[in-house]
Amino acid sequence: MARLSGLQKEVLHLYRQCLRCVYTKPKPTQPHWRNYVREEFAKYHHLPKKQFSTIEHLLRVGHRRFEMFSNPQIKDIH
Repeated sequence: MARLSGLQKEVLHLYRQCLRCVYTKPKPTQPHWRNYVREEFAKYHHLPKKQFSTIEHLLRVGHRRFEMFSNPQIKDIH
């Protein structure tokens, strides 16, 4: 298996954090959250590995969204 770069590891770490956060949400809304996380990450799957500035920007945005959505008061996403 190929070794992952630091950015790739960071993206995977954020993805796993987001998926783990899904389990803190109410059972009926968990599929909505799971689909949202998968769709958001899939949007940029085509992005070349060499676009470091874009990936770093998306990571910052992703971390901010994760902090916002991990709030227990937010129950569902549409």
